[in-house]
Amino acid sequence: MPASRDHVTTDCLAITGASVARGVDILAHGGLVAFPTETVYGLGGDACNAEAVAAIFAAKERPAFNPLISHVASAKAAFELGTATPIAACLAEAFWPGPMTLILTRRPDCPIALLTSAGLDKIALRVPAHAEARHLLEAFGGPVAAPSANPSGRISPTRAEHVLAGLGGRIELVLDGGPCESGVESTVIDCTGEAAHILRPGGVTRDAVAATLAAQELTLAAEMPSTDENKPASPGQLASHYAPSAPVRLNVTAPEPGMELIGFGETGGAGELGLNLSPKGDLQEAAANLFDMMHAADATGATVIGVAPVPGTGLGEAVNDRLRRAAAPRSL
Repeated sequence: MPASRDHVTTDCLAITGASVARGVDILAHGGLVAFPTETVYGLGGDACNAEAVAAIFAAKERPAFNPLISHVASAKAAFELGTATPIAACLAEAFWPGPMTLILTRRPDCPIALLTSAGLDKIALRVPAHAEARHLLEAFGGPVAAPSANPSGRISPTRAEHVLAGLGGRIELVLDGGPCESGVESTVIDCTGEAAHILRPGGVTRDAVAATLAAQELTLAAEMPSTDENKPASPGQLASHYAPSAPVRLNVTAPEPGMELIGFGETGGAGELGLNLSPKGDLQEAAANLFDMMHAADATGATVIGVAPVPGTGLGEAVNDRLRRAAAPRSL
């Protein structure tokens, strides 16, 4: 694996036919391209090129045991790489394209580099709904490994400027598609067993998944399975993740000295910016604003970032999952 990708010239271009063509050329030659999806910006590399995948790990300084999601243009393309199950087919029909990643058993002829899935016999696949992301994938014609386009463990990027701040000088191109719509990453579901298991809550709620499966007499496990911190089965399972530079304190209802408080609902924001995830208490709005506001709060230089209580229902499950990981003790 390359030790560093420092001193690469990083261009940031609005998405046009010409810039997408340039992105495809960079991917085809083993380079790295950041691009928007409906969730967050992804750092893309050719999933079938082990050197390109290694470059993703190096640019992010990401542990090699933490697997990557491969993005494809269609469900058909996904099921040519991983084995379809009744659960997978049901969820793909209902939620693709969209913010859902399915964990499938790797097909024997799957060309995706083993490093992409950290050597596991399962692969993580997603068909994004973002029109320009799909244009890039269709033009490239193969799977693109694309974790969030930020240094490992830090706040996920929802704008091109977030990508440049974290990875500028380490990747070749950022395709600027403006702010992301959803703001939290995809829901990750293991579809390989008798029941579906949500490994990471995200842009599709647990209730929506359960209802869809139940309509086909399929089962969603009630709890997320326990995971080995040193051998996660999917992205987003490390205890400390999505973290700003400042420590994060949760369920704060009143500001403290030196704190930038991000509010929710009637608990207003306080500090230099007075941020509020959703003054009207809307969980979809809160999810869309989460990472953007964490970036903004961190940029103030606050001693600590506080976050008001957010309900754990619906999309609140994904919001609270990200907040708990952001507030977890940091690895040294």
